Amino acid sequence: MEDGEITRLLSAWRSGSRDAENQLFDQVLPDLRRLAHHLMSRERPDHSLQTTELINQIYFRMVAAKDRDWENRHHFFALAARAMRHHLIDHARGRPKVKFEPIENRHDFLGGGSVNLSLALTVDRLLNELNETHPDWVRLVEAKYFLGLTDDETAEVLGLKVRTMQRMWKDARQWLFDRLEPGSAGAAAGT
Repeated sequence: MEDGEITRLLSAWRSGSRDAENQLFDQVLPDLRRLAHHLMSRERPDHSLQTTELINQIYFRMVAAKDRDWENRHHFFALAARAMRHHLIDHARGRPKVKFEPIENRHDFLGGGSVNLSLALTVDRLLNELNETHPDWVRLVEAKYFLGLTDDETAEVLGLKVRTMQRMWKDARQWLFDRLEPGSAGAAAGT
């Protein structure tokens, strides 16, 4: 579907058209599935949340935000990606943190599960902080990392030249890496 058609449907949906809402979600559902699958592929293998459940939760969040001034298709998917990221983090926060196992004869009892949650929370907090000064960098990180877009796709989505986007990507990554240096990730998480 053309970007203009999705933008038209977003506008009609905002105006209250149930038909536009149905058409819109029929059209964007395959892309939402691809996005959710991409994000879930980065989660632990035994994750209790399924891709379909993630899409359903995001659908409800997007419907609740229908009065938002939707700019275009890219804006819609950027917000969907952000909502999915936040939902996965909220889901991880609500997960029971205790799993009792005997540690006798175990040399690997310091598992990595809590490290991933800590890192995800730190990156989320850093993206919120970065949004204060460089919202364009946050959109870039969401497009490249969370949506898994190529350089060409990201440049197109953000309306930038590829080289300009690549320079921004380098700067955004450097900003994040500087704050995630060993020893600073714990400080960044507030520990």
